[in-house]
Amino acid sequence: MSRERTSVVGVVVITACLTAIGLAAGWVVITQRLAQKSVSSEAEEAPAEEPAPRRKARARTSGSATEAQQVDASSTDLAPADALVAETEGSSTPQDDEASRGEEPVAPPVAVEPASEYLSAAVDAIAGTDDEVDARTIMEESQRRGEARFYRYDGLLQSFDAKNKMTDKRWTFDRVGSNGRSKAVLRFTAPAEVNGVALLIHNHTDRASDQWMWTPALQRDRRIALQDRSTRFFGTDFSFEDLEERDVDQYDYEMLGSEVIEGADSWKIETTPKKSRSSHYTHSIAWIRKDNYLQVRLDNFVDDEVVKRLTSSNLESIQGIWTARLLEMADLRRRTRTRLTLKEVSYNTPMNDQAFTLQAIRR
Repeated sequence: MSRERTSVVGVVVITACLTAIGLAAGWVVITQRLAQKSVSSEAEEAPAEEPAPRRKARARTSGSATEAQQVDASSTDLAPADALVAETEGSSTPQDDEASRGEEPVAPPVAVEPASEYLSAAVDAIAGTDDEVDARTIMEESQRRGEARFYRYDGLLQSFDAKNKMTDKRWTFDRVGSNGRSKAVLRFTAPAEVNGVALLIHNHTDRASDQWMWTPALQRDRRIALQDRSTRFFGTDFSFEDLEERDVDQYDYEMLGSEVIEGADSWKIETTPKKSRSSHYTHSIAWIRKDNYLQVRLDNFVDDEVVKRLTSSNLESIQGIWTARLLEMADLRRRTRTRLTLKEVSYNTPMNDQAFTLQAIRR
């Protein structure tokens, strides 16, 4: 009886264990299925995954190619060199190579505006036809290229009368200051009868210059009146006005075309003094070389008649400034001329501003 009870108890225990194992296995299965459903539901609600980096690079390449086409289409707004750069660097081939490596493509070049309106006008002046050239721009550039804070030379003057008889004089010329606001002293050194005669000139931007002449034989100076500016300066063919500085802002300009002067292609420009200039010339015609912007001829008119002609030759670059070593002023009415040869020319050698006063020229 005892053995039978023991057997029954064993069967009950085994049954209970198997039941517990079965229940545990079923719970595990149910839990896994619930977890899979949760993950699947979250995957459905999650946003679409972004494209891979390589695909993004290709998309950028496509956009860059479109931008490059836009640059090429508007390349007429660029200078020729800029348009060539845009065409070369804007090509899609090198960008496709970079995209295939997953690298950022090179951005297409953008149009760069000129540094200033003045530079743009200068470029137009060089590239355009004569009718399109801005005459004032050319005169401004001519003045700019010859500008120097200090200027000095020794001059030999050879004056020829109507019978071609020659007389010699010598003077020194010193100048300080900027164009339109400069001061200059011209002083004869030979022959003896004119030695020490000096002319002091104070140039202005808004009116005619102030001039004083010192005559050692008389021991006095006198101011040169405006009505006397057309007279000859001590037997030369240079008038007092001819020795003034011609500032670009004191004239109006008109392009007359081009001519070849002394073998060089030159712009022909009419200059008319403004009312504030107080000139005895009604207008002038200037010839400006196209290669170095140096004035090589100037005809001065009274009404429709050429009365004075200044020609420049023996051109030389001195300290980076193109300089005419030989100037000749011809008085076409009197049929006389004066040849001025520049010797010992120097630029930007500092000078004392006190040397350009009445007290200084009296010494």
